[in-house]
Amino acid sequence: MSNLNQKTLKNKINFCGVGLHSGKLVKVCIKPSEPDTGIVFQRVDLKNHHFIFATFSKVSSTSLNTTVSNEMGAKVSTIEHLMGALFGLGIDNALIEIDNEEVPILDGSAKEFISKILSIGFEVSNKPIKIIKVNKKVKFADGDRFISIEPSKLSLDIDFELKYENKIIGNQRNKVSIYEDDLNEVFNSRTFCLYEDIEAIKKNGLAKGGSLENAIVVRDDKILNENGLRNHKEFVNHKILDCIGDLYTSGYRMVASVRSSQGGHYLTNQVLRELFNNKENFSILEIQERNLPHTLINRSLLRSIA
Repeated sequence: MSNLNQKTLKNKINFCGVGLHSGKLVKVCIKPSEPDTGIVFQRVDLKNHHFIFATFSKVSSTSLNTTVSNEMGAKVSTIEHLMGALFGLGIDNALIEIDNEEVPILDGSAKEFISKILSIGFEVSNKPIKIIKVNKKVKFADGDRFISIEPSKLSLDIDFELKYENKIIGNQRNKVSIYEDDLNEVFNSRTFCLYEDIEAIKKNGLAKGGSLENAIVVRDDKILNENGLRNHKEFVNHKILDCIGDLYTSGYRMVASVRSSQGGHYLTNQVLRELFNNKENFSILEIQERNLPHTLINRSLLRSIA
């Protein structure tokens, strides 16, 4: 089978952990799914109206995470790290059973999602993948923060800039080519926060499950985590991970050039809404092996199962 055919998991796989914001213990079972079904969450703790599609139009909140909801109010939050892992591994279709309203944070990155999915491998269908090809530049700005998506030939490039007054985080910038570069540092990079923001975040009912086991905490000129950073650009790399996961709510892999300065969940969702608001902005293409010499998945993540 071709790497350009739709893929799902070879078998089901289980995860268990706490929700970063809810603090609740959550169990997740990711199951194989049929071609053309996409990524779908199922709230198994609810009796009715429990299916939620992981698409940009279903995003109902972008406050410190990405939350998707259905018309009856059932929701799943903090989906971005899992969505980033599924994108990076080229998983087109999956049913994600979850027994609470938030995906577990695990270690704050996509590392465990990726390693466990790689351990069971993929099931490749006979259906070709579909991709979004961006035809026209679209930009969304909020003050000096912005994100833009514009045409690209065969790649998905993300150029992300982070600006913090804190001198440990400071100004960081990284540019990656999603289908060509080794993205281990991106997928292993953890969520982070400033120590002085924790009290305000918790007053808003968030970060109840946060700890040094699942987030980087920066206080003045010191990183409080005992082992420090995993890579020297971990802060901006985590923002790129978030961006990848949020872009996958488009429903497809994408060929585009993305540029963002101080972006986040809100800006990415808004630029997707702008993109899909006009059919001239994009094309959905069915990809055949013969007309695209490209895997449209990250090669380095697939070495062990190639």
